[in-house]
Amino acid sequence: MSENNLKKEFSQRDIQRMRNLITGDLSGKTQTQVGYEKHAHTYQEGDIWEANGKQWTIKNGIKQTVTKYDDLKRLVTLPLTCPDCGRPMKSNRYNKEMWSIHKKCFDCVIEFETKLRQEGKFEEYQRKIMNSNKDAYLDDIINAIDTWAEVKETFVNEAGDVENWAGGNVDKEEIARLKDHIKKLKEQQI
Repeated sequence: MSENNLKKEFSQRDIQRMRNLITGDLSGKTQTQVGYEKHAHTYQEGDIWEANGKQWTIKNGIKQTVTKYDDLKRLVTLPLTCPDCGRPMKSNRYNKEMWSIHKKCFDCVIEFETKLRQEGKFEEYQRKIMNSNKDAYLDDIINAIDTWAEVKETFVNEAGDVENWAGGNVDKEEIARLKDHIKKLKEQQI
């Protein structure tokens, strides 16, 4: 074989690849590539960025999406420790109920209410909670009445029968009187 024949069969890239294999450099490059380079961003804990139409953040070292329900999850999820006393919050019925109402563990609520009883302020505190519950319930009733009065739709039920829901045929004066009565109930204190 002549020397010219050998030069034509192997390119410079092939020769460099053979050298890399013989020397043990298995990841050695034999050519330079030009084109797209992906920019690597490093994000820290708490950073918020947008990629592919989503918002992302890093929480506890884990990359997570930011959703509109994150605040709701934070309100509902029982924390590991009580924010007031720092004691562990076991996932039991009492802690869950007190967290949803007071954002404290059951023990902290007991201590707070005991302190109020000693100071003679517990009855006022209890009335305040009961009145706020009553007002929220009456607001729900007013919203239900408004929704019912505005409904003018036809539905097909599971049996295939057509039901005409005509709640809008109610006397407007009667609804106004009912709302006035509910407002008077809201003004009354327990």
